[in-house]
Amino acid sequence: MTGLRWNFVWQVAHKELLSTLRDRRALMSSILLPLLLIPLFTAGFPLLLGRAFSGQSQELQRVGILGSVPAALRDRLIRSTTNAAGRTELGVTLVPVTEPQAAVRTGSVDAALVFPPSLPTRAGQPSATVKLYARVGNLKAESGVIAKLNAALEGYNAELVSEGLKARGIPASFLTPLKIQTLDASRPQEAASGQLAFLVPMFLLQFILAGGMATAIDSTAGEKERGTLEVLLVSPVRRPEVVVGKLLATCSTALFSAACGLAGLLLSGPVSRLLAPDAAGSGSGGSGPISRQLGGQLSVTPVSVLVLVLMALSAALLLSALLIAVSIFARTYKEAQTYVTPISLLIVFPAVGLQFADFIGRGAGLYAIPVVNAMLVILDVVKGTLNLPFAGLAVAVNLVVTALLVGLAVRSFGREGVIFRN
Repeated sequence: MTGLRWNFVWQVAHKELLSTLRDRRALMSSILLPLLLIPLFTAGFPLLLGRAFSGQSQELQRVGILGSVPAALRDRLIRSTTNAAGRTELGVTLVPVTEPQAAVRTGSVDAALVFPPSLPTRAGQPSATVKLYARVGNLKAESGVIAKLNAALEGYNAELVSEGLKARGIPASFLTPLKIQTLDASRPQEAASGQLAFLVPMFLLQFILAGGMATAIDSTAGEKERGTLEVLLVSPVRRPEVVVGKLLATCSTALFSAACGLAGLLLSGPVSRLLAPDAAGSGSGGSGPISRQLGGQLSVTPVSVLVLVLMALSAALLLSALLIAVSIFARTYKEAQTYVTPISLLIVFPAVGLQFADFIGRGAGLYAIPVVNAMLVILDVVKGTLNLPFAGLAVAVNLVVTALLVGLAVRSFGREGVIFRN
């Protein structure tokens, strides 16, 4: 805006920042929550899931049996094995049952197998169907007992086929003339980002929103409730200067919270290596591969750091202007909180959609949508797929929308019906 007297603008911003700094609870939440929550979630949560999934192989599940089980298959089901990491994977305990479905539903067994009367004992005999009763869709069952039973049954099948081929003088490789080797062609940064990378933009924008919310509400509805806004408006400070000063103060606290969030994200790598050295690549533990798939580490270049800073600045300005433009219509601090709470949905909904980002064609149109564009650019940085023209478009769009929201806020500050609503 032209004609602004920046000394007045800085005075307004300084006043609002001092007011925010006096609120130690808001200040500590802006520092501690980003620094603690992001490393714990990006490192601890995948580690917890990895141990939970891998721990199923070390549990001895109960499996109900109905029908006659061949000795070779029984041995495969109850046998304990040692995996590549040197960990012992237990088999299952076989329990006779008469009602397999009911036994699984009541929890007396983890799964149940129903064998037909004429189960093949060698290849070439008529095929038969083995029924497997389990809680399909249950993560614990899928990663535990179901995986064990499927592996045992498939191994038994392969053993029968191998013996049949051997009896006929045919090598086992006869059935697999073509082998497939899958190699990871993704960028190293994309592979390191993990499957939960789509949550990183949500975290950063949520901290930007949370960091600016207290300042924006206190400097608008809070001042109206205390009766100090009228004093400010009758001072020599012009209305645009008041709005820009409050915007700078709100944006400063928002960016401070975002910086703490980014620091927490950078700390997630060392925290992950500290909590689980095997997950960092040593391969000595069972939870490592799953932890690496779910979690991730941020590895950025100077250019991507600059893009992150610009994107965070434009998003902070936009969200701060939106908070101020909305909060000024509230009569009290509590009412303003009610008004601004739905703004968080602008972040949550796109974040949910980002988990399907690989299915979405990313054209310039998506990067022209405010807030959504910030999440896309941050995700691109995390995955190492940054497109600089799209990032520039996103920053420009956010700045334009910020200017429009500031104009709306200035207009609202000039309306007596809004300022004196209480």
